[in-house]
Order: sequence, then C-alpha cells, then structure tokens
Amino acid sequence: MGEVVNFRQARKALVRKAAEQQATENRARFGRTKAEKQRDAVERERLRKELDGAKRED
Repeated sequence: MGEVVNFRQARKALVRKAAEQQATENRARFGRTKAEKQRDAVERERLRKELDGAKRED
C-alpha cells in the first residue's frame, strides 16, 4: 500500500513551490545588485553634470 498523503499539506507545498519558482524568475528578470544600482546612479549623475555644464546662459 502507498504512503498516506494529507491533501491540505500537499496543496500548500505545491503553492509554495510555485511561489518559489515565480520568485526565482523575478530575481533573474528584475534583480540587480547594490553595486549595479550604485554604478547606474553615479553614471546618471555624471551625465546630468555633463549636460548642465554644456548649457548656455540666456
């Protein structure tokens, strides 16, 4: 005879597994490290300063 299965626990385990899979996909799609975010912020600031420095006075 097979193993006794609690359907409530099996259903919850299935939901947890699906949620973890979705989280893994989201991390791959949207996740960025702190260093990447800081690098982008520094680059944006550098570009802003460069553009502001190129403005002509009215």
